[in-house]
Amino acid sequence: MDYSKRSIKKVLSHLKEGKITQASAFKRLEHFPFHDMGFAKIDFHRAVRKGFPAVIFAPGKRNSEVAEISKKIVASGNTLLITKATPALYEYLSKIIPRVRFEEPARMIYYRGRRAAKKRNPVLVITAGTSDIPIAEEAALTLEILGNRAQKLYDVGVAGIHRLVDKMDLIKKAKVVIVVAGMEGALASIVGGLTPSPVIAVPTSVGYGASFGGLSSLLTMLNSCSPGVCVMNIDNGFGAGYFASLINK
Repeated sequence: MDYSKRSIKKVLSHLKEGKITQASAFKRLEHFPFHDMGFAKIDFHRAVRKGFPAVIFAPGKRNSEVAEISKKIVASGNTLLITKATPALYEYLSKIIPRVRFEEPARMIYYRGRRAAKKRNPVLVITAGTSDIPIAEEAALTLEILGNRAQKLYDVGVAGIHRLVDKMDLIKKAKVVIVVAGMEGALASIVGGLTPSPVIAVPTSVGYGASFGGLSSLLTMLNSCSPGVCVMNIDNGFGAGYFASLINK
């Protein structure tokens, strides 16, 4: 059952016009707003109230559990998105749902249901270094699936700031900017001071021992003196892409 606003209105309209029975309408909507699977409760109402269905966070779940949840989401007509996935999970899942795709750099498995209309304004995704690219790819793919145009500007960190300055025209045109950086995480503050647009900073776990798995970049970003910078959790590219899409609507 498709649990979009459009489909629910269609069921209610058909019921009002006598095209379907009350029992039939109930059967189509019986798992709304959520479907209880025992080990998980799929929030089908999220697609109505948020504009995008529930997303599966893969770590901590058995492959079989991810597969059962995925089958229900795909059968509902919604877009399937699985974050922090592994090649092994994709190999397992693709045998059950052959239509799924895997973006290895982003570590995301997905199946596109109803395609969102592309939004006009581009969202710029910037990384400090090449080691930050997997998290940036997670943000970029999330943006694309949510109907945004993602532009990428990678490896322009503070160790060679002229690389960033060379792309100022691109930075100024973006309505929203996502900055992904590990090490000391200073790039977000610099970009925040150069653009009039909101900046979403994503600290990554990239760095040497004293970076404490991304804590140093997280604290730098939280302490930014550049106005208009908000901060995601460590390695949360999906959260950045989702939030940027909300701003870009």
